[in-house]
Amino acid sequence: MEELYEIAFNVIMHAGDSKSYSMEAVACAEKGDFEGAEEKLKLADEELKAAHETQTDLLQQEALGNKTELSLLMVHAQDHYAMAQSQRDVSGQLIRLYRRLQ
Repeated sequence: MEELYEIAFNVIMHAGDSKSYSMEAVACAEKGDFEGAEEKLKLADEELKAAHETQTDLLQQEALGNKTELSLLMVHAQDHYAMAQSQRDVSGQLIRLYRRLQ
């Protein structure tokens, strides 16, 4: 059970960091710092990848028949991951819009 908590917190941590970087990227673009925005998006992508790898490991284990206990914490972690993905997508769109406006 402790391992499941570690996995969930790992997803939450990486997803949260990704979301923060995505938001920082938009703030850079708003100021006209598109190089900074791209750097922040790369960091956001790295964090999303780390969260995704953790999630994929769980999915692979379940596919092998090793069931993961469903917990509210794991649902919460998946929610953080989904929101981070969504924020990354929206941030990319906003940055493209700021580029066009400038």
